[in-house]
Amino acid sequence: MNLQTALLDVQQMGEADRLTVLAGTSVVALMENAGNAVASAIEQRWSARPITVLCGPGSNGGDGFVAARKLAEDGWPVRVALLGPRDALKGAAGHHAGRWQGSVEPLTAHALDGAGLVIDALFGSGLSRPLEGPAAEVLQAASHGRAPIVAIDVPSGVMGNTGEALGAVAAALTVTFLRKKPGHLLLPARLLCGQVIVADIGTPTSVLSHVKPNTFENDPRLWSAAVPQRGVEGNKYTRGHALISGGYPITGAARMAARAAARAGAGLTTIGVPEIALPIYAASLTSVMVKPLAVPEEFNHMLEDPRVSAFLIGPGAGTGESTRTRALAMLATGRPTLLDADALTAFQHDRASLEKAILGPCVLTPHEGEFRRLFDFSGDKLTRARAAASRSGAVVVLKGADTVIASTDGQAIINSNAPPTLATAGSGDVLSGIVLGLLAQGMLPFLAAAAAVWIHGAAAAEFGPGLLAEDLPDLLPAVLRQLEASRASEAQDTSFTFRRTP
Repeated sequence: MNLQTALLDVQQMGEADRLTVLAGTSVVALMENAGNAVASAIEQRWSARPITVLCGPGSNGGDGFVAARKLAEDGWPVRVALLGPRDALKGAAGHHAGRWQGSVEPLTAHALDGAGLVIDALFGSGLSRPLEGPAAEVLQAASHGRAPIVAIDVPSGVMGNTGEALGAVAAALTVTFLRKKPGHLLLPARLLCGQVIVADIGTPTSVLSHVKPNTFENDPRLWSAAVPQRGVEGNKYTRGHALISGGYPITGAARMAARAAARAGAGLTTIGVPEIALPIYAASLTSVMVKPLAVPEEFNHMLEDPRVSAFLIGPGAGTGESTRTRALAMLATGRPTLLDADALTAFQHDRASLEKAILGPCVLTPHEGEFRRLFDFSGDKLTRARAAASRSGAVVVLKGADTVIASTDGQAIINSNAPPTLATAGSGDVLSGIVLGLLAQGMLPFLAAAAAVWIHGAAAAEFGPGLLAEDLPDLLPAVLRQLEASRASEAQDTSFTFRRTP
């Protein structure tokens, strides 16, 4: 898998810096490269104008002094305002502060007077407390002005590991180094970062094999090679048979999931429905088979068919005992099973029986409300999703604009391509159908879930405003066609592979 999509937490980035220094690149040189990268990014986007650089007392401030020096050398009018005394800067930051030939003024709002652009070099992603005092006051003043803000590493006040924003203000541009951090993708911080660019400051990418990242930004480079390919010798059963438990009186959710599973490539898709609902399902589904169930035992007979390769229950299923019973029966087969929506809520008072039943490949796809009903974990989204996956034994897809896909072994993928138009009723049902379709074809649950989330977002972006969930299944072929076309031409980086987790 391609390591370009890896995310580094604060500790991992620190380790990467340490290894880089051990390999012969000094901290002074790394800071010089970082500040120059910030200045270059600014010069590529804005014409010369008065600029104020807000410097903090640590490495972030050192980066700011380098950027200030480079911009001044290129003819920009530059003011530098420092939090704390200049002689408090030590190490590489002190070295670069000493190379700044201009004046240094105290960090006050007056430093913003006349600025056409502001560099936030106060605190980086390692900050672990809310902004306060002059730093908070000056950034608030900057946010109320018209000058764009450029943040170094992260906007000050953003927690790099969690995406929390403790006093941070919005930047137009964030320049970070080597790799993004989880905080660049997780809400609410993502909304404050503006455009994020990752600059090369001379850190050898070989350090990543030692750092061993376990968090990634969702991207086809992670999973495109695992998406099932159609062969001329195949048939509908070799492409997988997806089975959905359909509900009544709510029928639209399962129908959309079924169409999505079929569009995602399942060779055969079947919905088992209460007999009373047969006319509703049959009238709107043609290529999807609808099986009426007069008595509960008939559903168990469907599960016994060895050609059925993956199951889904939840969309429109209801939260009662019958949903729990069917879900447990699906899990007992040991075949890939996806629980969504009502099937999750149905276990809110009986989580232990669900966790005990998860013995084979399983995917849970809760939104925040369903997650809170099913799990009692606290903390940031990435931490909670990982904890839920570890305890449940299932891949957990914690949905939202910053969906997190977590594996049972601690690996996680953060998705960032979901447009706001996906905030519409039924879009989650379509997502579960896409996951089901990929599972039915034999794709591993972790990668199937990640692929489905990305494809879901790409399809919605393709449509644009006015999207309804029922539009999404018919948008999938175009996205899959683009993936198929690009896969052949992409060079695959095999320096890292995911551990094969069911």
